[in-house]
Amino acid sequence: MIDKVNWPERYDPRTSAIYALNDIDVKAPPQVVWKLLVDAERWSRYFPAEDQVRILSGESELALGTRYSRVTVGYPMSLVVTECVPNRRLAWATTVDGDETGSSAYHGWVITPTKEGCHLLTEETQQGQFFVELIGSRHPGALYRYHQDWVECLARAAEAELEAERR
Repeated sequence: MIDKVNWPERYDPRTSAIYALNDIDVKAPPQVVWKLLVDAERWSRYFPAEDQVRILSGESELALGTRYSRVTVGYPMSLVVTECVPNRRLAWATTVDGDETGSSAYHGWVITPTKEGCHLLTEETQQGQFFVELIGSRHPGALYRYHQDWVECLARAAEAELEAERR
């Protein structure tokens, strides 16, 4: 059975303005995917769009309570990790820097072991004027497309890491 994100009530997909779910089967074990996922400052090695990530709270990788910043599609954001179960679950809450409308998002990742490696699922909800105008109105479907690219790039990177370890 594939698990899904544990949603805080305010971010429930049933009441959020924008929602995306993306998933992929990965031919690498959960710990290989996890290692790439929590190494946020190096996401750009396999997903070039995430090249402006900075951990602000002193950790070398994402962990429960980690505060970090990122610039996504040109917009600076502040994030905090709200769930962290090694090799299984990672989630963070996001606010848009300088946005006075209170827009926010919640992004979760779930890694489920399979016979061939693992299943990687990511879900995100967004609410508030900033996201509704930017994503919902001007770029419908953009969140889904962005995350689909991300999961595919992460899967390829994990499979390449596993292959490199085997050599």
